[in-house]
Amino acid sequence: MSVIVFTVILLFGSYFAGLLGSLTGLGGGVVIIPLLTLLLHVDIHYAIGASLVSVIATSSGSAAAYVKEGITNIRLGMFLEIATTAGAFTGAILAIYVSAPFIAVLFGVILIFSAIVSLREKVEQITHQKTFLAQKLKLGGRYPVNDELVEYGVSNIAGGFFMMLFAGVISGLLGIGSGALKVIAMDGVMRIPFKVSTTTSNFMIGVTAAASAVVYLQRGYIHPGLAMPVVIGVLFGAITGSKILVHTQSSTWLRWTFAIVVTFLAVQMIYNGITGKI
Repeated sequence: MSVIVFTVILLFGSYFAGLLGSLTGLGGGVVIIPLLTLLLHVDIHYAIGASLVSVIATSSGSAAAYVKEGITNIRLGMFLEIATTAGAFTGAILAIYVSAPFIAVLFGVILIFSAIVSLREKVEQITHQKTFLAQKLKLGGRYPVNDELVEYGVSNIAGGFFMMLFAGVISGLLGIGSGALKVIAMDGVMRIPFKVSTTTSNFMIGVTAAASAVVYLQRGYIHPGLAMPVVIGVLFGAITGSKILVHTQSSTWLRWTFAIVVTFLAVQMIYNGITGKI
């Protein structure tokens, strides 16, 4: 395969990854890593390095639009980033000493989990409960619903914080935004409205990935020839996705498409990991 063909495939694949990552809050790494390892036969550690750069680009491309619309809870995101950053740095260090087949199998399992999460019924649950810690840290907020600002509270701060720590480790180990775990922590554990959880996840994954990328960059696993087309494709895909999400009412077709594609990629990653082809 020539360099031009390789770059074009990577560019279009990255655009698709950025689009899905922005719309689902899961980050573009869930598509980037299988694309590089399975289709383009890139070493998984270099794929993770490029994926981390793509996650930063996804966050940068979509987070600005969500913040402008007033959906993202910036204060909550910055608080939870303490946990995800510490976890991501730890995960990135562990990844250096973990074998590629194990990473591939674990990545496939996380992909299947992400697909299941994406098919959950998205019900905007709003809690007005104000816990002591949430009040002290002023973590509650408001977000627009049908041209009106709806106020919501935040509960179970400690549970969400430790869930974010685990999400950070997975992010650093596998080179993904681990948005599925972040959304579950905010939506399921901390009882935050789903749209706020998704957009705040997009806001957070860039900082989480940046912490991991430092370790991969130091080890020489971030290659400019891979990172450049990935960043360009993912950034444009993320910008497109953020514009769609702000105005969308139903995303059932998107969730099913995402789940089918990701499940197929997961099976391939697990198979190749078990057979030692990665």
